[in-house]
Order: sequence, then structure tokens, then C-alpha cells
Amino acid sequence: MSSPTSNDLVRRPFEGLPNEQDLVAMRQLIPAATMAAKTTAEYGSLDVELATILPMAWPAVRRTDGSLTVGIQAPFPGNDLSRGLGQAVRLAAALDPGSPITAVTLDEDSPRLQDVLDLDGGFEIQVQDTFEFWLDPSAERTGEIERAISQANDSIMPTRPVTGLAHGYWVDAGAKEHLRWVLDADEEKVIDAVSRLHARRESGIGEGTKYVGSFRAEGLTIPVWDLPKGYGAEGVEAEAEAFRTRFEEALASTEPLSTLERRARGGIVARQVTLR
Repeated sequence: MSSPTSNDLVRRPFEGLPNEQDLVAMRQLIPAATMAAKTTAEYGSLDVELATILPMAWPAVRRTDGSLTVGIQAPFPGNDLSRGLGQAVRLAAALDPGSPITAVTLDEDSPRLQDVLDLDGGFEIQVQDTFEFWLDPSAERTGEIERAISQANDSIMPTRPVTGLAHGYWVDAGAKEHLRWVLDADEEKVIDAVSRLHARRESGIGEGTKYVGSFRAEGLTIPVWDLPKGYGAEGVEAEAEAFRTRFEEALASTEPLSTLERRARGGIVARQVTLR
């Protein structure tokens, strides 16, 4: 896969990285999560913790032990999120231990994340209940630090990965609960699949649930379902196998849409939203 130039618009910036779908979820859906990685030998073979967000929305921090933590949800310049993140890694690696990167400026030779990370790593996501991962292990836990973490924790909407539905996330949004499922299938095929199920009144996860639309984010499609209050991640998991089976069957279908399915599709297309 060729690397885009520094000015190219890249709609799918995490393509080619392991666990692309969870990286998109960390960028757009999950309040607090981390993922372990490592830089290549060319960039020092440093331990890297990819994180959803850091204090002050810093792009990156060089820890006192020399490792790096990078905030995926930070603002980055340019048209390629991967290049902004790769540059954050390169800049942080050059810092003295215990220092943050407060802003990223791109150069003509700024690397992409695919260039600086060892792609043989596991890239396994860890959804966190708190922002305790902000703390440098050797840092003193002052009252100010404790208050900052406590305030940040208060903003977290409870979020859990759904067992049996890879890259699916349950979230408690207060008045409602949702399932958000990050898919790497073609968007038009996803819409067709939901249309087929909707026409059969099978597009819900289970009783009382409802498909409400989908996001486009970092080049991937993220369908969303409303869940009854109290449904919980456990409720989704109880229906996950049956739901996944019928969804994948609908996704694999090559039959033309029926009149009823085409009518359902029109309403579904109107509920697509793009996240930037």
C-alpha cells in the first residue's frame, strides 16, 4: 500500500494497522481506553501506549521511564490523522523523560503511524473505567492531580466491549443505552444488510431494541442501536450470536433488494451521519 503525500486527504487513516476497528472506536466512541504497541527499531524500539485522550488533550507524553503515551483523540493538523499521530510519536521520542508534547507541527518528512510502529504487536484494546492511566508510575499523587482525574472520571459514560460481537461496544448514555458496532465492510453493503433485516422486522438486537442509524468515521461504518434502559452489555451478549448470524447472512446476500427492502433502505440512508 503506497503512502500518501503529506497534503493528501486520507479518509481511512488507520488502514494497514492491526486492530483498525478498535483504533477507530478509540478515536470516536470510547471515553477511556489504551492499547499497547512498540516503535520499530528505526524509532528506538520504545514502548508505546496508545490512549483515547490525555490531560489538556496533549498529543503525546514521554514518561519518566522513557515510554510514550499518545492521545488518539487529540487535535492534529493536516488531512491525514495517521501522519499527525506518527509525528507525535517522533516528537515525543526526542523529548526528555517526563515531558509532554503540547502541539504537533507537520514537516515534509513527517512519518505516518504505520511507519513508526512495529506492526507485529498485538494492539489489544483495554477499555478503562477511569483515567488512572494518565498517571506516570513515578509521579507524586498530589491533591491537584487527584482532583483532575476525579473530574475527568465524572465525564465518562460507562462503556463496555460486547463479548461475542467483535468491535461492538455497549454504552450507557444516561437516558438511553446504545450498541455501537465498528465494521470494516463496505458501507453500501452494510446499509443493504440492515435494509433486508428491517424489512423483516429483524434489525433489532433483541426485544425492545431498535436500529437508529449509523456513523461514518475514519473510513469505517458504525451502526448504532438504541437499547432499553437496564438492558446492559449482558443483554446484548445474550443476543449476540443469533444477531451476528442473521446480520452476516444479510451482509453476504447478493439478491436484489425487494420493493419492501428498497423502501426500508430509503429511510436508513437518511440516518447516516459522518463524524470528522
